Order: sequence, then C-alpha cells, then structure tokens
Amino acid sequence: MVYLFLADGFEEIEAFAPVDILRRAGVQLATVGVGGRQIKGAHGIAVTADLLESDVSREKMEMVILPGGMPGTKNLERSPSVRGSLEYCARNGKYIAAICAAPSILGHMGLLKGQSAVCFPGYENELGANSVLHDPVCVSGKFVTARGAGVAVEFALQLAEILAGTEKSCNIRKNIQCI
Repeated sequence: MVYLFLADGFEEIEAFAPVDILRRAGVQLATVGVGGRQIKGAHGIAVTADLLESDVSREKMEMVILPGGMPGTKNLERSPSVRGSLEYCARNGKYIAAICAAPSILGHMGLLKGQSAVCFPGYENELGANSVLHDPVCVSGKFVTARGAGVAVEFALQLAEILAGTEKSCNIRKNIQCI
C-alpha cells in the first residue's frame, strides 16, 4: 500500500498528479488526512482523504509520498503519524517520496544523510543530503525527491516506474500525451 499524506495547505498538483498516475498504473494508493478527513489545499481546493492517520497500517506500507506546499509541509512535519511512517520506511527499506518543500522534512529527520536529493529552490540547506542536485526528479536509494509543482507529472511517472515497472510508466506517459 502507498500512503500519500495530505495536510492543510498542501500543493494540490503535487498530490493529485501522483494519485492519478499511480492509480492509472494499478498501484494501491490511499490518501491520508492529517488531522481529519477534510483537508484544504494551498489554493483552496477541499478534498476528502481516503483514510485518517489512525487507519494507516505500517505493516502494509510500500511507500510514503509527501506533497509540498505551505503551510502543508510544516503541517506534515508536525504530525507524529507522518514522522513515524517515515521512520518505519527508513528502517525497513521502504520507499519515501517527497516533492517541493517536503524533502526538508526528510532532511530535518536526518534521513537524507549519504543520499542525493532535490527540492524547491531555497530549501537546499535543509536537506542534509550528501549532494543536492538540480535535476527535476532524483532517485537515490529508496528516496525519490522532486523540485516542485512543474515536475509533478514527471515525479509521478518515476514513482509509477518504481512501483509498477518501466513498461507501465511508459504506457501512461504515452496515453497522457506527456512528451
């Protein structure tokens, strides 16, 4: 199971692109509301999360995805459930994906030590990564990071490749007319 955590103030496209692409790929993904099921994005889009934080099953966890946005990133970082899920993934060799400002959460937790990573410009010093790249999307070990909203589809397609295979990701890329 893939869990995508949503907190008030999340960047909508950074959440919805992975949800859409991964569900097209047949990946089992649930959105998780931090603080409740009704969550409002940074641009006022209200959504109902699939699950509450208390519904998350770490034993079934394959990957955790964190969208960026403000104050969404700060709200995610304050959640004991999010932090516990990230620690579980790191200890158990599960994938962790974060985009925009959200990789800073991984940096603050010390999870990116020895890794390469990317983030929204201005957050580089918060990553604590071995190297900070300027690529749109970076895969380093079990960590997938991306720069921001403009690369949300590329981020999602990379996650689809990891979870469902290259052929599935390429087919989705072709079907959605992504060049």
